[in-house]
Amino acid sequence: MHETTLDKVVASQSIVLVGNPNVGKSVLFGKLTGRYVTVSNYPGTTVDVSRGSGWFMGQQHQIIDTPGILSLYPKSEDEKVTRDLLIEERPQIILQVADAKNLNRTLLLTLELALLKIPMVLALNISDEARERGIEIETELLSKILGIPVIETVGITGEGMSDLRRAIPKAQVPTVTVNLLSEIKQAIESLTLLLPPHPAKEFIAETFLYGDSSITIPLSHFLGNSLLSCLKQCSDRSQMVRKRFLRPISLLTLDSRHQKAGEIRAQVTQLTGQIHSSWIQKIGKWAMQPWPGYLFVALALFFMYEFVGVFGAQYLVGLMEEGLFNKILNPAVTKIVEISIPIKFIQEMIIGPYGLFTMAITYALALIFPIVTCFFLFFGFLEDSGYLPRLAIMLDRIFRIMGLNGKAVLPMILGLGCDTMATLTTRVLDTKKEKIIVCLLLTLSVPCSAQLGAMLGMVAGLSWKVFAIWLGIVIGSMILVGWGASKLLPGIRSPFLMEIPPIRKPQFYNLFKKVRARLIWYVREAVPMFMLGTFILFVSDKIGLLRIIKKLGNPIVVNFLGLPEKATESFIIGFLRRDYGAAGFFMLAQNGLMNAAQITVALVVITLFMPCIAQFFVTIKERGLKTTLLIAAFVLSFSLGIGGLVNWIFKAGWIQL
Repeated sequence: MHETTLDKVVASQSIVLVGNPNVGKSVLFGKLTGRYVTVSNYPGTTVDVSRGSGWFMGQQHQIIDTPGILSLYPKSEDEKVTRDLLIEERPQIILQVADAKNLNRTLLLTLELALLKIPMVLALNISDEARERGIEIETELLSKILGIPVIETVGITGEGMSDLRRAIPKAQVPTVTVNLLSEIKQAIESLTLLLPPHPAKEFIAETFLYGDSSITIPLSHFLGNSLLSCLKQCSDRSQMVRKRFLRPISLLTLDSRHQKAGEIRAQVTQLTGQIHSSWIQKIGKWAMQPWPGYLFVALALFFMYEFVGVFGAQYLVGLMEEGLFNKILNPAVTKIVEISIPIKFIQEMIIGPYGLFTMAITYALALIFPIVTCFFLFFGFLEDSGYLPRLAIMLDRIFRIMGLNGKAVLPMILGLGCDTMATLTTRVLDTKKEKIIVCLLLTLSVPCSAQLGAMLGMVAGLSWKVFAIWLGIVIGSMILVGWGASKLLPGIRSPFLMEIPPIRKPQFYNLFKKVRARLIWYVREAVPMFMLGTFILFVSDKIGLLRIIKKLGNPIVVNFLGLPEKATESFIIGFLRRDYGAAGFFMLAQNGLMNAAQITVALVVITLFMPCIAQFFVTIKERGLKTTLLIAAFVLSFSLGIGGLVNWIFKAGWIQL
């Protein structure tokens, strides 16, 4: 056995909430932590982890809310983050939050968590809905079988919270075990002999046996070279064992845990009384059937667009931008800066055309903040009502063509309101491949509402052919590029596994807390990106770089795309803000400087063109500089290439408008 300088792994003074998706973890997290919560990315990922504090055992403890997971053996980034956090930080206590209605799947996760050898408490949440369905759980017997405290709770009403607080200090290491196949058990035991000392050696060995070496990353944090030295031995031994089985070992162990979970559930649950389906439960079932399920989808997407894209992106943005900033704040700040700062260069840096206040703060707070707020409200409503998983299920088949699944519908539809915000919401997707594809498609083919309004104004009064050509090219490009990216990018489409919670009435207070936490994150994380991007533009303008770009762009715009010279300015402005670019083309069309063919080319190119600067920098934050530059280079080349092709087709006389 390898020796290590770390004789034992010391648990941190923290309590980690773990559970399946849609079991009310965030509600219990809010009840245990109170007001002061931070939301940040887990290092090296785009997955959010919430951290707060609460008082237990006479002292203050950090409380961590992890993403909802189905298993500790990861198939998604959320599951990998939760596993890594439990291994690397090794909390003092695990609070497993479960849906009391779905005890079988709850116990599957419990049996995996037991391998970590960390004291646990099990909270059977949403127990009121379980009772309504005639499900009674003998918590004392379940506690005895598992060897840990088990408490029934109803997070939204606070039922059982005092019992849960008293149970947390009494957390115990689970004593429940699973009888695996003898050959698998022997293989795990042989691998544990190769591993350095660690309380969760059995879990680590089983992970290696599945062929997942990613667990070395969190382990190397405190086991260092002692782990790396045995990595090859573990991999070789695991590979030899896997060859002896016809079925994947992971499925064989899952079968054993399914059997154990079923046995426990049968011992501790009983059905009492008659189960009645309420009208709201019937709606939940209808929402997953082709009819009227697709009608519900259409209504949900329509209301999202109206609330986020129209009310938020147009009405509220208009109030903030024109009413508050342009009429009150910007003039006031301009006067203050001109009086207090005599240096012209600094004045322009703050209040000039690319000023940190007049552009960055105005964009961040007057333009994006209202849209972000509306989206978080609507998204939170879909989450808390239980409709979000149903929406994803209904649209899964459409997105399979592009290597995605139903979860991609939310950022794609939100892009019609604001592509910057939509880029942030790609975090709901499971794999890096899917996030990159959606970021690419948002950049390429989804116009924001303000841009869309200006473009529809250009189409008004022209032949229906203009609208049909534009829409056909944009939709065709999205499907073609999405399909191509799904074939070229490494990785596979993640399995579409999603918990289907019951339809329920959202609680205003819980929705308010969730939206507040997300808005605080936006101000802390996204606003600095606006400041940085604006400063780069300011410097580029001062050194003449923007003028050079305009000079270099004229030959492409005039000769290749067949557009008037003034269109170059619209493309440059379009990078700063999409609707400004579209508005520039709108003015050219209104002044008679473009014919129908040129308008069609302009519509195609400005839709498929580069993202606005806000989306560009948010994409850098989400996907990294290298990936963002590759996306931008492809989108720029693709949009100009398609625009040039359309211009050539018109000049050849193949299409008459």
